[in-house]
Amino acid sequence: MTQAKRFTPNASDGVGRGLHSMENNPGEKYVIQQETRLRVADNTGAKEILCIRVLGGSGRRYAGIGDTIVATVKDAIPGGNVKSGDVVKAVVVRTVKERRRPDGSYIKFDENAAVIVKNDGEPRGTRIFGPVGRELREKRFMKIVSLAPEVL
Repeated sequence: MTQAKRFTPNASDGVGRGLHSMENNPGEKYVIQQETRLRVADNTGAKEILCIRVLGGSGRRYAGIGDTIVATVKDAIPGGNVKSGDVVKAVVVRTVKERRRPDGSYIKFDENAAVIVKNDGEPRGTRIFGPVGRELREKRFMKIVSLAPEVL
């Protein structure tokens, strides 16, 4: 079972080190980049995918919750909708790296996970496993939000 944690940062977390802490390490804000492996949180038949590109501009390096990536399927079950080696689009739904929300709280999950989507942004699977971040609602992935058992 995937767990999500809300917490308040303190000095030992390394979180909230001032307004300009992201300028020194731009990758600190996000966690998904090229070559990152993610668990698949739907029933398309894929178990694991490998990020090969973060969409959203030519210089974009990192993806967070709600961002779209291009990935290749690394592990799949027999008889699934996707096969190992397929190139797919996916939306990141959970990240291990904590994310700061506008109300000052932070959210983080136990694993990195994504949902495989069609080109129009609709999920290819019919079920979503585990919780998803509230940021998906803000980025208009309403079908994923409605299929998810829990939105945190």
